Amino acid sequence: MTTAAATDGQRGGDRGGRPGDERGGPRAALSGLTTRGRSFLAAGVAAAVCAYVLGQGDLLRVGLLLAVLPLVCVAALYRTRYQVAGSRRLAPHRVTVGSEARVHLRMENVSRLPTGLLMLQDHVPYMLGPRPRFVLDRVEAGGRREVSYRVRSDLRGRFPLGPLQLRLSDPFGMCELTRSFSAYDTLTVVPRTEPLPPVRLAGEAAGYGDGRQRSLALAGDDDIIPRTYRHGDDLRRVHWRSTARYGELMVRREEQPQQARCTVLLDTRRIAFQGAGPDSAFEWAVSGAASALGHMLERGYAVRLLTDTGSAVPGEGAEGFAGSSQDSAAAAGLVMDTLAVVDHSEGAGLSRAYDVLRGGNEGLLIAFLGDLDEEQAALAARMRRRSGAAVAFVLDSESWLTGGAVSGKADERLRQLREAGWTALAVPPGARLADLWRQAGGLPVDSPAGDTLGGRS
Repeated sequence: MTTAAATDGQRGGDRGGRPGDERGGPRAALSGLTTRGRSFLAAGVAAAVCAYVLGQGDLLRVGLLLAVLPLVCVAALYRTRYQVAGSRRLAPHRVTVGSEARVHLRMENVSRLPTGLLMLQDHVPYMLGPRPRFVLDRVEAGGRREVSYRVRSDLRGRFPLGPLQLRLSDPFGMCELTRSFSAYDTLTVVPRTEPLPPVRLAGEAAGYGDGRQRSLALAGDDDIIPRTYRHGDDLRRVHWRSTARYGELMVRREEQPQQARCTVLLDTRRIAFQGAGPDSAFEWAVSGAASALGHMLERGYAVRLLTDTGSAVPGEGAEGFAGSSQDSAAAAGLVMDTLAVVDHSEGAGLSRAYDVLRGGNEGLLIAFLGDLDEEQAALAARMRRRSGAAVAFVLDSESWLTGGAVSGKADERLRQLREAGWTALAVPPGARLADLWRQAGGLPVDSPAGDTLGGRS
């Protein structure tokens, strides 16, 4: 929840103040005259001039009344002293594409005087919907009012909400002063994810990718790292040589856990994707990467997101993987926040991603690729050498734009990847990732998930 008070004109502090801009003074207040106030002032001046020319005293009094009324309203509004504090609460702060979030606004009159007419307006990007406006008739001293509105977006991204604007008006509508609160919130719209079946991907070794802990083989007694005996340890684990060496009871260390790893490669090259919008090939690739990352985290994998620029997320832990030393929920949130704002890169190739994968350890590699020329297809094929298993979802921009079949060029690239050991699948327009995931596991599209990830064959 974000809390702030009206700044600048509201006494310039964190607790609000009087509705007059101390930096602009009365001139700023006069600039707040509405169309009605300016019309009254102009009519009054015109009537006074005509009265002077024609020598009509009654008309002069009418002109003075018309001219003085908006000025009195300006002075009254400028001299009115009250403090207004505001807060905004966004629930939730992170939503998926097409989902709604609710914004709660709370206004509190912290002065000893009741307020007049208050009009609230919150700044909202046009992608989230129309700009919300609210009217509060009167807020008693120490009173509070709460209003709310909903926002949603069909586009992923990070959108600022605020600052909140407060418009003060006199009872006659002659003058309006606008004051802004300083605080704002940020709504993160992440890609839509799709639940995936727990199948073992083709080419993955049995028992490797189930996310369960597996132990490192120990070469012999010389490689054993003992630890001090703890109450409840099995006496059969006592290591007598270390006990004699250290002079206290020592036991063999528990087996070293090693977590299965998965790298999700997302091709973001601008030249690899054509078209834009929520139904474009690039947005499908981003959503597919988000679904795959979430699925592998649920299966206990240590994961990382890698783009063609060579940047890896989360980027902490061993070789950029997260999910073992880090909390999986935190890792998933970090990856989703990154995918919420990922955009096209200006790079022309996958060489930087290849450099990252070339020096890494074996693990599952899942790639979402756009259009590939012969050189980039050969580079992607070489990525398979360091991976325990590799699955590629290739999107052909031409077929996505025309809605037709996969082009012959894309078929040739798929064949090249398959010859290198990839499980390469073409992604037709509007395809469901869950169906392609089953195909990658060697199951028919309409077949229920059979073997689980890493299950025994």
